[in-house]
Amino acid sequence: MIDIRSGTLYVVATPIGNRDDITLRALNILREVDLIAAEDTRKTRRFLELHAVDSSLISYHEHNEAERTPKLIAKLKKGMSIALVSNAGTPTISDPGYRLIIATLADDLNVMPIPGVSAATAALSVAGLPTDSFVFLGFPARKKTKRLQQLNDLASEPRTLIFYESPRRILTLLGEIRDAMGDRYLVLAREMTKIHEEFLRGRLSEIAMQLKGRANIKGECTLLVAGCDSGSSISWDTIRAEIRNSLAAEGKHVSEVVRDIAQKYKLPKNKVYEETLKFRNQKNL
Repeated sequence: MIDIRSGTLYVVATPIGNRDDITLRALNILREVDLIAAEDTRKTRRFLELHAVDSSLISYHEHNEAERTPKLIAKLKKGMSIALVSNAGTPTISDPGYRLIIATLADDLNVMPIPGVSAATAALSVAGLPTDSFVFLGFPARKKTKRLQQLNDLASEPRTLIFYESPRRILTLLGEIRDAMGDRYLVLAREMTKIHEEFLRGRLSEIAMQLKGRANIKGECTLLVAGCDSGSSISWDTIRAEIRNSLAAEGKHVSEVVRDIAQKYKLPKNKVYEETLKFRNQKNL
């Protein structure tokens, strides 16, 4: 028997795939709390049944959290204990729950973490990329203009970048990252802890080619991108000289020059394009 504190919100991490990736403490908490607030009650109920947990459930997701939050706070104030769970992984990490945490703290109520699996740290632990410092971005912005600005702002970030993305949008994101950051080394983790778990490692262009050759892509994706290595970057004076020579001697279209130089030196296409336009504008003065 575990000691459950009255009026406490427990933030409980659950498996991201393999149902056995749940801690003994988490199972004990889920058995003993008065109520479990779940992102999807049907999915959570199926999982709980596998572990012989029959606690009461209430739905708590992005479409009802504004309405449900004050009701859950009221229950906590009456002394009830509540566990917050998402469909997979740690609640509030790109999942619903932030609003409830803030409201609970604002009312000076207890919040306790029950740690476990997180897709971001699970993928990072086996990626082979620097782990001493990293930037977790979650899901990129849905609007293209905002997303491109986000990626451009991250182009010079030296730390490992971690994104979540849907399999339907992963190829689009890879193309946009290449335009903004160049042909970086990255790791794509897919279906982690499940039967078809897969880790793709290599240059962005190589992984994109592999994915394009598939009939479909399934499973939520965790994408880890190497940070900007400014120490090994080629001199921009060299790049500018090559731009000038390519435009003058080869008679190529601007888009061709930008594409070829970006690929050759693994540079962001937008940066090469900016330098190319600068040269064209100076030439036309």
